[in-house]
Amino acid sequence: MTRTADADFERFVQAQSTPLLRFAEMLCGDRHTAEDLVQQALMRSYPKWHRLDGDPLRYVRRVLVNRFLTSARRRWSNEVPSDPVDNDWDQRSVADFAGDVQTREAVLSALAGLTVRERAVVALRYSQDLSEAETAELLGMAAGTVKSTASRALAKLRLAPDLIDTTVGGHA
Repeated sequence: MTRTADADFERFVQAQSTPLLRFAEMLCGDRHTAEDLVQQALMRSYPKWHRLDGDPLRYVRRVLVNRFLTSARRRWSNEVPSDPVDNDWDQRSVADFAGDVQTREAVLSALAGLTVRERAVVALRYSQDLSEAETAELLGMAAGTVKSTASRALAKLRLAPDLIDTTVGGHA
């Protein structure tokens, strides 16, 4: 790869790592898995960087979603979580993006009640602000399927007890 492409990729990573991490965490519900997903997406994108036409974020986002969907289909992983050596590592590496830990946990808990497909649709439509057509293209489904999947997912989220508890206090 050329020095220009390397520099472009480095700038992209610096600018988009945090938003990609937030998006990945919405998809999988776990900070550490989200970090792995972002790293995998960036690693897979790097060799093709000099050939990308158009919006590189769109390409990296698609790689990330595909990695998530592939990993969600797997039944077994040989990886076993270990106790972190340094418990405050997360706080030093990336600031909490939600600002309110309780709300963030409630949202992630509610998202965990969705199917993999519903989570992907909700994350793309409402976190990444993609249109129905863009979401459909990225996930390889019809726009009508995106609409119905989003509708079912939002109905489930409206009934999620964790979200109901956070809205009762008058914050929503």
